[in-house]
Amino acid sequence: MKTYADIGIQIPQIYLPRKGINLTKWAVIACDQFTSEPEYWQKVETLVGNKPSTYNLVLPEVFLEKPGEKARIRFIQEKMHSYLQNNILEPRQGLVYVERTVAGKIRHGLMLCLDLERYDFTRGSTSLIRATEGTIVERVPPRMKIRTGAGLELPHILVLIDDPQRTVIEPVEKARDGFEKLYDFDLMLGSGHLTGYAVSETLEAQVVSSLRWLARPDAFAAKYGLSQDKPVLLFAMGDGNHSLATAKAVWERMKPEVGLDHPARFALIELENIHDEGLEFEPIHRVLFGLQKDIFASLKSHFGANFTYTAVTTAGEMVKTVDNAQGPRQVIGLVGGGREFGVFEITNPSSILPVGTVQVFLDTFLHEGGAEKIDYVHSKEVTCMLGAQPGNASLYVPGMGKSDLFKTVILDGALPRKSFSLGEAREKRFYMEARKIS
Repeated sequence: MKTYADIGIQIPQIYLPRKGINLTKWAVIACDQFTSEPEYWQKVETLVGNKPSTYNLVLPEVFLEKPGEKARIRFIQEKMHSYLQNNILEPRQGLVYVERTVAGKIRHGLMLCLDLERYDFTRGSTSLIRATEGTIVERVPPRMKIRTGAGLELPHILVLIDDPQRTVIEPVEKARDGFEKLYDFDLMLGSGHLTGYAVSETLEAQVVSSLRWLARPDAFAAKYGLSQDKPVLLFAMGDGNHSLATAKAVWERMKPEVGLDHPARFALIELENIHDEGLEFEPIHRVLFGLQKDIFASLKSHFGANFTYTAVTTAGEMVKTVDNAQGPRQVIGLVGGGREFGVFEITNPSSILPVGTVQVFLDTFLHEGGAEKIDYVHSKEVTCMLGAQPGNASLYVPGMGKSDLFKTVILDGALPRKSFSLGEAREKRFYMEARKIS
């Protein structure tokens, strides 16, 4: 394997389905999607049937910590072994250039490995690879049970670079017609199209050179107006924060036994440029299930004189009011909780972002037994639908711009957890490529 320790990457050996496998049935969406919509995963199971599929190699979080989880994890690990033994998966060495077409947009990415020795997800980290949002440490151990002992990893991790001059991925895009096409197919259930190309060694060398330039302390300092002693942030988490944190946690546990020269030291990811026009930041809304307390009264009590509520007549009016809000006040939508639709404004907020301000309230509300559980939802329609159900409430939060993400993380540290999403649920990464980690 080619490893470039100075920039924390490795050129991977990737396993892809052999020719003749139905790729629409093979690729399924990231396991942390549609967690409050089990009917989506029922459709996936029906569509896949008994055909080879990544559905058999991952644990959708709708089933996480539910009855039958241990048996499902054993099944996953057995299927990994079976797919390798029966040549369902075949290896190839090198970078893969990926295009994802969905909702009229094209995202461009590169499949490569990141060195987990250069990654630290703890708050205040100054590592080369960093989390952009707070990591919920309680979410890591259940995922460790799946990765521990697994023969393969299948990533839904998207990692960002800040490359305004478009020197890393875009030259690969321009040369793609000269590459071998590895896959080209429609994704299931209306989630667009996926195409992958084998990157030539010439372009691979150019990618490495361009990443090295971005990682130069002088170039980094000049870009953000910093002193040259500020630690370089080259790779920032986009999606799959807890998956990479899980890979890191498993690696740290394994390392004393296996040493540093082991495939589990690295994690396969898709790299994207934050300046890609096809990459959009979407808000992640909050849904509370099984309310035990009056959320409206709790909001008023928590924010006091800084809280103002206005009822509106429709979900559309609520969404429009939140999305179009300007000025220093933070505006958030409320669905359910004893009311139909409304918006509340917060003055003198505790966080730069509305999602951060409301998360502080929710952490306290949940800690005090205000609701049975919380879920994080991308779709505005699902947010409104779930919030309107008896005993539930939803908080509809505005999105954030992507242009200042890197500088914010460099100067202020990780954002509040679940601050943004790269696209809506159906736009999430699908499992396609695999890599051996044992």
